Amino acid sequence: MPPPALVPNDYSAHVQAAVAHYWKSLDAQSRKQRAGRADTGRRSAVTGGRQMNGFCELVNWLLTTNGMPEAHIHVQASLELPGYFRPTKRWDMLVVNDGHLVAAIEFKSQRGPSFGNNFNNRTEEALGNATDIWTAYREGAFGTDRPRPWLGWVMLLEDCDGSTQPVAVAEPHFPVFPEFRNSSYCRRYELLLRKLMLEKLYDGTAFLMSSEKQGKRGTYQEPAADLTMKKFLAGLAGHARAYLEST
Repeated sequence: MPPPALVPNDYSAHVQAAVAHYWKSLDAQSRKQRAGRADTGRRSAVTGGRQMNGFCELVNWLLTTNGMPEAHIHVQASLELPGYFRPTKRWDMLVVNDGHLVAAIEFKSQRGPSFGNNFNNRTEEALGNATDIWTAYREGAFGTDRPRPWLGWVMLLEDCDGSTQPVAVAEPHFPVFPEFRNSSYCRRYELLLRKLMLEKLYDGTAFLMSSEKQGKRGTYQEPAADLTMKKFLAGLAGHARAYLEST
């Protein structure tokens, strides 16, 4: 009997559920904050809970479908890994099997209105986390003679005028790279995720966009054909299956 597909055909239904969970969770968090403190603003919805839990469940389903024991998948606790430039970093999801770090994944999101500052923060965070974990890996933080872990980063961006309209850049001394000139934040995230993989800082990245209204029904878009959730899941599943077959 042939092995099951790395990414089952119904994966998109799980992605839709994750997107819907994101927007519904933000609504619920906002209502809860308004009941307690009326002036907290939209930031309270983003920082108030685990709105990306649906994506954790999606990846958990994918991994268990491909044979990874659920006990080795960490999404709520035991998420700290040693760093090189700092003592520890708490990841959104870890896969640890028999003392081996199999995978570490971050799930990030951004809604308006402060796209500029948040984009810069997300960029610095993605670069810093990757640099820290790969240096720690080089220095034997996860054991010597261990296979290279798989590093992933998923981004969900609000689809709205603020994220899709061209944005000017300041060039007082030197010109920016041409791909950034008059690029929207949507385009900048696409470039970021693609370059993170090009520079081998991450093994898989996925970029999704969704509007608040349509997102509650699970509707989403994937602006770049090379940054789809299916490609992300296939890469992770292939790594997990190869690891399991080698142990």
